[in-house]
Parts: sequence; structure tokens; C-alpha cells
Amino acid sequence: MKALHIYNSFTKEKEEFKSVNPAKVGMYVCGPTVYGHPHLGHARSAITFDIVFRYLTYLGYKVRYVRNITDVGHLEDEVAGAGEDKIAKKARLEQLEPMEVAQTYTNSYHSAMDQLQVLRPSIEPLATGHIPEQIKAIENAVAAGYAYEKNGSVYFNLEKFAQDKEYGGLSGKVLEDLQVGSRDTEGLDEKEHPHDFALWKKADPKHIMKWESPWGLGFPGWHIECTAMSHKYLGFPFDIHGGGMDLQFPHHEAEIAQAQACFHEAPANYWMHNNMLTINGQKMAKSKGNFINLDEMLTGKHDLLEQAYSPMTIRFFMLQANYRSTVDFSNEALQAAEKGYQKLMKSDKVLKKMSPQKTKNLDETLDASVIRLLTQFEQEMNDDFNTAKAIAVLFELSSYIFQFENKQLPWASLAKETQKLLLEKFPIFIHDILGLKSEEEGSGDRLDALVNLLINQRKEAREAKDFALSDKIRDDLAAIGIVLKDSKEGTSYELE
Repeated sequence: MKALHIYNSFTKEKEEFKSVNPAKVGMYVCGPTVYGHPHLGHARSAITFDIVFRYLTYLGYKVRYVRNITDVGHLEDEVAGAGEDKIAKKARLEQLEPMEVAQTYTNSYHSAMDQLQVLRPSIEPLATGHIPEQIKAIENAVAAGYAYEKNGSVYFNLEKFAQDKEYGGLSGKVLEDLQVGSRDTEGLDEKEHPHDFALWKKADPKHIMKWESPWGLGFPGWHIECTAMSHKYLGFPFDIHGGGMDLQFPHHEAEIAQAQACFHEAPANYWMHNNMLTINGQKMAKSKGNFINLDEMLTGKHDLLEQAYSPMTIRFFMLQANYRSTVDFSNEALQAAEKGYQKLMKSDKVLKKMSPQKTKNLDETLDASVIRLLTQFEQEMNDDFNTAKAIAVLFELSSYIFQFENKQLPWASLAKETQKLLLEKFPIFIHDILGLKSEEEGSGDRLDALVNLLINQRKEAREAKDFALSDKIRDDLAAIGIVLKDSKEGTSYELE
């Protein structure tokens, strides 16, 4: 089978994945800036790297997945490094403590991601919890001659860095492209070059988020936090750095430069970026009136939504597209995804009621087809985590499962080992790798357990020739809409 290949945004090629340390993977993904409720863009990135985390774990790697929380330093003008801190501004407008704002929206983010079946990362560092590490990294850059202090602020000398080392390899930007386009000229008179970006900003007396540093009271820039925290928890170089495509420039390009200036090494061997999403063909933006947060998707309370969509429908919809392609949200597409998701969950439920049987009249062609599909799922995932094609494979397997259920194909015509393989792998592919669960999970699982308990008691009664008890269990279940079906394969049930 083909080894895992990852599309590297830096080299613009798919490359065979080889981890720095055998059997271990270090992965850093840029998390949210917590000044508002999570939206669909947050979900796309989180689900993308949740799949990477899950599949690498399935392959047997021990994954240290680090995803940060930005709770300081992300300014309004990202390119110019100017304007007000987004969290501090929210705190000022709502008359709250900045950490109160950060905690509120961190909780909101976690709640939404939990509903989407996004696993929590191994480590989730806060920018405010790593101020000493950021200060140390900045000191290293100053000592190396790639940063300078002006009036209590510290700026990265991009001009000098680009003279000594390669710059722009990720985004394709060159210094001529980087003239500040922002009308905000804050700090421009302090910079040696207009494209230099802030590593540390001097805090004015009214600024409410500030820390002591060798350069006076201030706060860190947005870019330096990821460099400091990824180095602390993963070391350089680590394996995978991920995030949304909108972070390639300036954020990730700045990280690459900082890492070499502060720690003399490039940070990551593989760069992964998920693409953006659109709503009815248009970029999502508040100014267009098509900005939809996750809570609105789940409740249906938005003018563009015809109905509410469940967390698993949203997750399944996103997984139907390659993570590097644009995803366009529309009611029609979401409703189609809802039906597809339900079909897949139904096939999983059918399979759960089946058990291995002794092979009768082996159908070699059918047997080979099932084995091929089980192998093909992994091959598609090994091709840069191609969930779109992997899901297509699952639908082919589902078709066989429904034919086994309806006796159009004899279950026993598969080799017993193939039966076991399908029973083992299919749920793993759906639940462990794709992270999908039944919408009925919880109460549905308890119902399954309860009915199966009664089915087993009925079986014991029949074996003991206590037909009165056997019939009573069947009739009592039928009275509440649970119909038992006896066959050579055993007893199953359906809800009327």
C-alpha cells in the first residue's frame, strides 16, 4: 500500500510523510483568537486537523497535537501590526475584563467543537500563559541582529533577514509586495522599514493588557506567540504546522522568519493549509450579510438558512470536500449531505446487527471486491487525507451492506475472515477516523443495549423451552413499537 503522502504548502508538492522521530508526530495548528463566537471558518480548520490527528493516531503514531488559544496580541490590522488588540477592544466595548472575554469565547469554542466531534488537542497553550517564552524569543532575535527596539517597542528587521536568508517561500511574497497598504500609520515612524512587524508593542497608559519586559511595559505581537509556544512544546523542526490558508501571509511567513532568527532553525517540515469557505458562492463576510456562526447553523436562526443543521451534518458536509478545496455552503448542498450522512449511519447500524458466519458457497469476486474497498479507504486517506474519496468508498461498502441485509447477496458468501474484517474496519473508518457519530447516540445506544438484553433473555427462555416467557418478551416489545425479527442469522429488531 502507498505510504502516507501530504501536500506541503511550502514546496507545493505532495511528499511522502516521514516524521522527525519514528512512531511520533509533533503537530502545531493555529487556533482561534477568542473575541467572538466560533463560525464556520473555525469549524473548517478544526475538522481538517482533527482528521489529521485521528488518522495519524490510527496509523500507530503517538501524536502530540498542540493548538494555541490567542488571547492577546492579535491587532485589528494584521498586516501593518497596528490598531487595537481585538480582545482588549471587545473588553472595552462590553466593559469586561479581557480574561473574562477570552474565557467566555474559549468556552464557546470548546462547546461548538465538542458538538462537531473535534477531539481536544494534546496541549492547548494560551498566549498570555507564555509571556516569558515570548520575551526570551524576542531577546534572541535582538541578539542575532534581526530585531531592534524603538521607544519601548521591538520590531523584526525583515529587510536584514531577507538579505541573509530566504524569505517568502511559503506565500510567494517578496519585500516589494509588502509595502504597508493600511491607512493606519501607528508605529510607522518608529520602523526602519515599513514592512517590519512588531514583536513587542509598548503599551500606552490606557492599555489594559500589559506585562513587564526588558523594553518596558507592553504586550507581545501576534506572530511571536506561535513561534515561542511551538518551540517550547515541540522543538524545531517538528513535523506538521497547520492552519487556514488565510494565515499563510503574514502569520506563517512571519513564523518561519522568526524561528530562524530566534532559534536558528525552520519550524516545521510540512506545512498544511485548509482552504476557505463560501456561502452561496460568495465569500463569507459580515458586510455581505452572509456571516453565519455555528450556533446559527445549529438552530437555523439566520435569514439564509431554511432549517437547522445538526453538528454531524455540518461535519459530514465538510468532509465531502478535499480540505484544500473551497467549500460552498448552500441549503441544497447541506440537505443533500444530511441524506448522505443518514444513509451512512443506517448502514453502520445494519452492520452492527450482523455477526460472522461460516462461509457457504464462497463468492470470490464479491469477496475480493469487499477487501479491495477496505484497502482503498486507507489508500485514499494516505493520499493527503482525501476524505472526499474515502467517503465514496464507504458508500460503495454501504451498498453491499444493504444487499446483505435484504438477502440480495448472501452474507455467508464472503470468507469468514472478510466478514470479520468488514465488521471491524467499517465502524473504525466512520467513527474513529472520520469522527462521525449517530445523531441518536446516547439514547439510541441505550435502546440498543436494552433491546439486545431482552433478545438474549428471550433466547435463553426459548432454549429452556419456556415459550410463554419468550412470547411475552416478543409481544410486550411489539406493544411499544419494537418488532423482533427472527432469522437464521439471529434476532434483530426494527422500530415501527
